[in-house]
Amino acid sequence: MYDSLRPGKKAAVTVDCLIEAEGWESVDLQSLADRAAAATLAHLGHDAEAFEIALLACDDARIAELNADFRDRPQSTNVLSWPSEERGAEAEGGQPHPPSDPELGDIAIAFDTCAREAAAQGKPLEAHVIHLIVHSALHLLGYDHERDGDATLMERLEVEILGKLGVPDPYR
Repeated sequence: MYDSLRPGKKAAVTVDCLIEAEGWESVDLQSLADRAAAATLAHLGHDAEAFEIALLACDDARIAELNADFRDRPQSTNVLSWPSEERGAEAEGGQPHPPSDPELGDIAIAFDTCAREAAAQGKPLEAHVIHLIVHSALHLLGYDHERDGDATLMERLEVEILGKLGVPDPYR
């Protein structure tokens, strides 16, 4: 597995994990989430100890329900995120506003879709989950991929953070 993800290293950020679906017991989600979130915050120069994230580990049915309720898309997806405050950059490709709320927001991640995607891409489930949590943590921090410049910045950050965690570039 990835050396920087071994148990025993304590992450500074608080990730409150609620596991409500079967399958998640096959990975140490709490450890993966702690490390991915802490690496994301540290890479961006934030004091990880000052922040909290809520993580719901669910199944496809639950995430489809959330996707319908919040995005009018009644289908499953791999991950959703809800920042606690608007932090997005005004200028395309610019830096988001720094967080002022210690509760960064909420993430929901679906086991079924994650497992299916990891298998289809021929990568370990742990690596895919780490990528999705880094991706979601960036969303909580105001990064997005709606505009081309924002997408380029967000993807570059993901690759840099994942590299520090020993996870290969997911876009290659």
